[in-house]
Amino acid sequence: MQIAYKAGDITEAHIVAGLLNAHNIETYVGGHYLQGAMGEIGTTGFSNVHVEDEDLYQARQLIAEYEANECAGVVGGSEDDKPDSYARWFLLIVAVLVLVWLNF
Repeated sequence: MQIAYKAGDITEAHIVAGLLNAHNIETYVGGHYLQGAMGEIGTTGFSNVHVEDEDLYQARQLIAEYEANECAGVVGGSEDDKPDSYARWFLLIVAVLVLVWLNF
């Protein structure tokens, strides 16, 4: 078996393993016990997704697509812009009210 993906944490490793399993690629997630050995310290990089040698190329292609979609979701998210929009409108209204108040 070879490492197909080095995850930031155990949750991400299981997400990628589930993706690969959905495409009929057997996986093994390693690093469960290493992550807990550090206690309260935020540990990363201990969780790996392993696949069989013959599935490595296909697994890495699927993981590349996963990472591309993950990055695209962060960049183009319109829901993240909503709080900024509300803040802009609030500041605009406050500025107009201050100008009206100063003119009286």
